[in-house]
Amino acid sequence: MRGLTTAVIASILVATTTATIAQAPAATSRVAARRMAPAETGIILLGTGGPPPNPDAFGPATAITVGQRVFIIDAGAGITRRMRSAGLPMTGITALFVTHLHSDHTLGYPDLMLTSWVMGRTRPFAVFGPPGIRDMTDHILAAWSEDIDIRVHGLEHRPPLYGVDVHEVRPGVIYDEGGVRVTAFPVQHGNWQYSYGYRFETPDRSIVISGDTRPSESLVAAARGCDVLVHEAYHAGGARPPNPPGGASWQDYMHEFHTSDVELGAIAARVQPKLLILTHVGRLGATDADLIAGVRKGGFTGRVAVGRDLDRY
Repeated sequence: MRGLTTAVIASILVATTTATIAQAPAATSRVAARRMAPAETGIILLGTGGPPPNPDAFGPATAITVGQRVFIIDAGAGITRRMRSAGLPMTGITALFVTHLHSDHTLGYPDLMLTSWVMGRTRPFAVFGPPGIRDMTDHILAAWSEDIDIRVHGLEHRPPLYGVDVHEVRPGVIYDEGGVRVTAFPVQHGNWQYSYGYRFETPDRSIVISGDTRPSESLVAAARGCDVLVHEAYHAGGARPPNPPGGASWQDYMHEFHTSDVELGAIAARVQPKLLILTHVGRLGATDADLIAGVRKGGFTGRVAVGRDLDRY
């Protein structure tokens, strides 16, 4: 990393570990969902959008708070702005969990690392993700090496402690500390070799984050009986965008990479969560009512909320 001293490089080295433990196993409005009994464990949707820039739906990111601890799942574009809007401590990130390495889920990763440091973070936070997350981290640090050097050795005189503690994980229990247990499970997301969902078990709630996936038996097994299922979805009856030149048809792409609202209804009917939250939503012109109707068509009759940025549950 050009321009960095040996001491600074040492302070930002990324540690990598690998987890190999076996894998563990009527419509509700958003306002009504917020009226659920308060719990120590909270969910904040920081970003519910996709790749198309949308000022009302930032890149995919979800926060789970357990007391004073803050767990972030995925780091889409605008994550630090949404964290500030949600009142989350920029310097108090406990861990980041990355579901897969698609750009819309990781564009905010350098922002999260750099901005939290600039705002006063003085210790590493843990990062869990699929194979490849260490290389991504190393390249980010190299790309901003001049910035790091100037902030440490220029007039700011920032402390050099900057790095993150990276864990490239396999399916299984990847975090178990202070009453919070996180299990990674594989999901099927098109051509990605490694794409994960995560199940969080805390003292008072069980929460499953789907990541990006088409209908997946591994998700059904991991999510069965959870309190909250936060799952991506697109509207099956929505307007069809144009096919990319030379690429797969829209229908083929969505079938291989994502889950429709109707398919999600069938999944939720098997899982039976106490609350189903739709996020990373491909609306394709659909209203909340359209999306919920799709879930009902799939067979789920329980509590449903269509997530929007900064919603809390």
